[in-house]
Amino acid sequence: MPNERLRAAMAEHGLTHHALAEDLGVNVKSVERWVLNDLLPFPRNRHAIAKRLDKEESYLWPDALTRDRAAAVSESEIVKVYPQRSDVPSDEWRQLLSAGNSEIGILVYAGLFLAEDAGIQRLLRKKAKAGARIRILLGDPLDQTVLNRGREEGIGDALAAKIRNAVTLYGDLATVDGVEFRLHRTVLYNSIFRADDRLFVNTHIYGLPAAQAPVWYLRKIPGGELATHYLESFERVWKDSAPMTED
Repeated sequence: MPNERLRAAMAEHGLTHHALAEDLGVNVKSVERWVLNDLLPFPRNRHAIAKRLDKEESYLWPDALTRDRAAAVSESEIVKVYPQRSDVPSDEWRQLLSAGNSEIGILVYAGLFLAEDAGIQRLLRKKAKAGARIRILLGDPLDQTVLNRGREEGIGDALAAKIRNAVTLYGDLATVDGVEFRLHRTVLYNSIFRADDRLFVNTHIYGLPAAQAPVWYLRKIPGGELATHYLESFERVWKDSAPMTED
């Protein structure tokens, strides 16, 4: 039986059997067997194919990875852990966002520390003009979830004020082609900062401001599931959010 997922992914990228074989340095007969007979490639080839097609190994070959293997691969996605967000050097934020050539996403309540950084704003403008899609999600300052989070942090209405300050500081960034702002009403368990396949995930802890909570530095690799969970979470919040208006 053919591997329809593999065949569809190749078609999506305009790849013939011969082209994929040439990319991987294998015999075209091997590619034909992978596609037409659903033969399972060796792990090194599965990894290379998944990377070339921008798909998860577990999607192309659902039965290939055991749960133990998937867990081990996911653990490899953890590059570094910072005990507090304030421990992340400012250069690390710039390096992260600089790595985003296709997608840069920011999901926060306020993220005022980024809005206040003129260098970060210049970087976002530069990336947008170079063709990257920039998506920034801020909390809706009028929503109850923002008020609740402010109370949990012990700052009351100040969180809503921080969001309004961030909107003001971003200024006309929203008018730049490729930059989109939305407001969300989601209970955030994490703030997410993504640049292509790299992410900073700032966990939220009850009673602590985000700056005092840990940050996970993740890098998505084929077969891993950890980074994918957060990338998909970002997309769900984006889908349920509303475009930010001038009002």
